[in-house]
Amino acid sequence: MRRIATWCFRHRWTTVIAWLGSLAALVAIHTAAGSAYVDNFTLPHTGSFRALRLLERSSPLHAGETDQLVIAVRRGRVTDPAVRARAQRLLERVASLPDVAGIGSPYARDGGRQIAPGGQVAFANVNFNDGGNRPGPTAAQARRFVRTITSASGGGVEFEAEGSIAAAGNPTSQSRGLEFGLLAAAIVLFAVFGSFFAVLLPLICAGISLGAGVSVVGLMSHAIDIATFTNELSVLIGLGVGVDYALFIVTRYKQALKRGASREDAVVEAIDTSGRAVLFAGVIVCIAMLGMFSLGVGFLYGVAISAAVTVAFTVAAALTLLPALLSLFGAMVPRRRERRALRDGRREVQVQSPGWIRWGDAISRRPAIFATGAALVMVLIALPFLSMRLGSADAGTDPANTTTRKAYDLLARGFGPGYNGPLELVARVYGAGGLAAFRRVEQAVARTPGVVGSTGVQVLDPGHGRPTVAIASVYPAGSPQAASTSALLARVRGQVIPAAERGTRMNVLVGGKTAIVADFGSVLSAKLPLFIGVVVLLSFLLLVAVFRSAMIPLTAAVMNLLSSGAAFGVMTAVFQLGWLGGTTGPIETFVPVLMFPILFGLSMDYEVFLISRIYEEWHRCRDNDAAVVQGLAATGRTITAAAAIMVLVFASFVLGGQRIIELFGVGLASAVLLDAVIVRAALVPALMLLLGDANWKLPDWLHDRLPHLNVEGRAAREAAPEPAAG
Repeated sequence: MRRIATWCFRHRWTTVIAWLGSLAALVAIHTAAGSAYVDNFTLPHTGSFRALRLLERSSPLHAGETDQLVIAVRRGRVTDPAVRARAQRLLERVASLPDVAGIGSPYARDGGRQIAPGGQVAFANVNFNDGGNRPGPTAAQARRFVRTITSASGGGVEFEAEGSIAAAGNPTSQSRGLEFGLLAAAIVLFAVFGSFFAVLLPLICAGISLGAGVSVVGLMSHAIDIATFTNELSVLIGLGVGVDYALFIVTRYKQALKRGASREDAVVEAIDTSGRAVLFAGVIVCIAMLGMFSLGVGFLYGVAISAAVTVAFTVAAALTLLPALLSLFGAMVPRRRERRALRDGRREVQVQSPGWIRWGDAISRRPAIFATGAALVMVLIALPFLSMRLGSADAGTDPANTTTRKAYDLLARGFGPGYNGPLELVARVYGAGGLAAFRRVEQAVARTPGVVGSTGVQVLDPGHGRPTVAIASVYPAGSPQAASTSALLARVRGQVIPAAERGTRMNVLVGGKTAIVADFGSVLSAKLPLFIGVVVLLSFLLLVAVFRSAMIPLTAAVMNLLSSGAAFGVMTAVFQLGWLGGTTGPIETFVPVLMFPILFGLSMDYEVFLISRIYEEWHRCRDNDAAVVQGLAATGRTITAAAAIMVLVFASFVLGGQRIIELFGVGLASAVLLDAVIVRAALVPALMLLLGDANWKLPDWLHDRLPHLNVEGRAAREAAPEPAAG
């Protein structure tokens, strides 16, 4: 680490030009190639996946994404000649758009079921060419699809679109969230450092690494499936950790300057100490993200790789680009009065904050009370997590000005909320007997309590050796996100269909978006314990090697699980229980799975920064209580500032208008706030004070077999001999 810092400091222009050149090249290539993000929720060995594959083999048109084009009038009926003529002209324009495979018009001979009983609302099914291995519409094509439909509204006739493609075409304000996040980070950095360059350098470092990382992720989307929200998630994570990592290194650099070190020595010391903590923290975040591969769910692979790539770029920039920037502008990092003191030869050896020293002394006098109180608060905040309901929030939770929300409300008004998420019955049929058997199943499902309508049976007979398939769509009484719809799906699959199939050769599958989401949740719930175990175990082993202790990694694992539980509790209370008002709905099925490694990794960041400084102090004095108090006093102000930056950055993404990103923003912001204010500032120090020297014990047989990973830096390592095994 010292050699890397020295080389980058002395070859400042080479390092900066290399980073800027790489950024320019990656951005240019990404701009030319574009992105190919895609959401793929299909899961092997589930009923919805088998239904989709059967449709793909029989009729790819019906296997692709299907959106609804909704037609509504304030007065009269949608079948009035003038309205019908306008609607048919629009349907012809939509049919000519790229990737539109066909349209099921409500004005067709068999389209009467697509007109509401009142006659004021109707819908057309728009089928897209995204079945099988064919890519779906791009983001630009999705926006064009939405504009084509909504621009036709007027004169008492309203046209809206609902579905996945329409959702991708919804306008958002993602850039506004990013701008607010950068502004918030700059304000906190200025409050901490009081210097323009101290604010600028971390932002430049984070911005360059983030730009390179996001460009690489965009290019990777052409090679692997990466979810559509990954770009915003990568920006959210990369901006938060990038500024934080740079903040910790710049803080240590300033402390070394105040003691009288030269700029080069200060940079080398900062990278050799805080830089090592940044490296280990970044590795743990990447391990936590890549642990999602243990779930065996392809939809999450691209997200995991993208987040890990973004974090890796931020770590690389903090360890190479930041030393070069400090070599160029490091003299301007201290405040003006601090620079004057350095010129006058006045040195400042004390780096601990007096306020944090008093706080640490208070904890050391009553560690049991602080530990009990902090743990109780975290448990109380986590309680709503026990009532979390996983699912997929439907378009009814979209912002009121979006076309998907308007279309959802129109369909619910005309037909009922269940028409926004039908259940698709799919089966291969053999001859007239098989078709009759399928009709009996469809009728049995249609008569099930909780079902309000059905499209009837449609037979797909493509010929050319493809199987003959029958399909039927049934409409629940409840919305796609309603608990009653989930219960209906379970009842149809577990009771109604098996009873209606008895004595036949039928194998009726239930597909559609609602069924896919339910299967996705079932698979993730079944594999979640394994995933959590893998992430916790790998992080535990790495921390054992880093700190050569058994209790510290064990405590860290428990504390990080507690922080994650509290964050999930806040997220459940806000978005599901509606404690702060707003539209409520279930928590997206994949969000807890994605958030856990992120939360675990970010919590481990603060753990590594705090414990590495305590470990460094313990190497110097061999007094556990003094090391805990001094380490907390040396890092408390910086950790609090870093947490404030992360909280403001994550919270600013709530302005983006996307519910998934809002979930991540609120969940991550609350996790960082609770972790920094309660866990790292009170609970962890109190527990370490209670454990005493047991913090630094390790069994003899393990002590001799572990690799020596130096996180405390050369100066601390040389200050005291290597401790004996416990």
